[in-house]
Amino acid sequence: MRTPAGQASVATVFVALVANLAIAAAKLVAALVSGSSAMMAEAFHALADTGNEVVLLIAQRRSERPADEEHPLGHGRAAYFWALIAALGVFVTGALLSIRQGILELLGHEEAPSFLLAYAVLVVSLVLECVSLLRAYRQLRQEAAELGREFEEHFDLSSDPIGRAVFAEDAAAVVGNVIAGIGIGLRQLTGSRLPDALAAVVIGLILGYVAVQLARRNGDFLIGLRASASIHQRVRRTVSAQPGVRDIADLLVTYLGPRQLWVLARVEIDDGLDGAGVTALVRSIEAALARASPFIARVDVVPGGRP
Repeated sequence: MRTPAGQASVATVFVALVANLAIAAAKLVAALVSGSSAMMAEAFHALADTGNEVVLLIAQRRSERPADEEHPLGHGRAAYFWALIAALGVFVTGALLSIRQGILELLGHEEAPSFLLAYAVLVVSLVLECVSLLRAYRQLRQEAAELGREFEEHFDLSSDPIGRAVFAEDAAAVVGNVIAGIGIGLRQLTGSRLPDALAAVVIGLILGYVAVQLARRNGDFLIGLRASASIHQRVRRTVSAQPGVRDIADLLVTYLGPRQLWVLARVEIDDGLDGAGVTALVRSIEAALARASPFIARVDVVPGGRP
């Protein structure tokens, strides 16, 4: 079942997808007309962003499938797998193509006939990318406020790979538009292909950096990243506050998927509790954690006494 936050992520991806699809087509035409390598690199960048968003929609859909016999913990981590594929496959391809375009420009001899269309497309692209970036920023900022975090902290700690990816790619796209504009302008002013070629290489390097950072973070969640210290402490306080719990021998809080926490607690209980009392205590812990956070999807409590 899709949560309101999940619906917001899908809407954010759709906005970015529509914007980037139009931007990619416009930049490709502008690159062919102007002959600018920086503009061609930006076309590759926009195509990579478009492909990335298609994969992110797949990630969202796959992660929402319910648990089954072969996947008793659900499919939540599928989001990280597909987001990892997007980062390594789509982004890296765009980065390599952009760098290659810059190198070919350095080795080429053709003069660009016109830059007017390139400037017009860059301006329109910058506006559209800023609109998409603003939406992604607002979504992450709202989530950060609900969790009592600063924006930068939430961007790093968020378990949602989709919102993080869209914000990162839109930020990179805004920077890429600016760099492309500078490269094209310097080429016009100097008559040298070097600024245009270097702009293409820099755009490729930015895209590659974003890809590596997103892949690294998705890899952490895919392996089984532990929840943040603040979440861990909040869970510990909730469990410890239940009557009948003397101590928490072991506590693991990790992610089953975007906004899906798994709590595994081994607790020491009062020796005087009988079987019915232990059962009631376990249910009390589960209910308390469910009230404490809507993101706790599964709770496993292992009760035991002191040796």
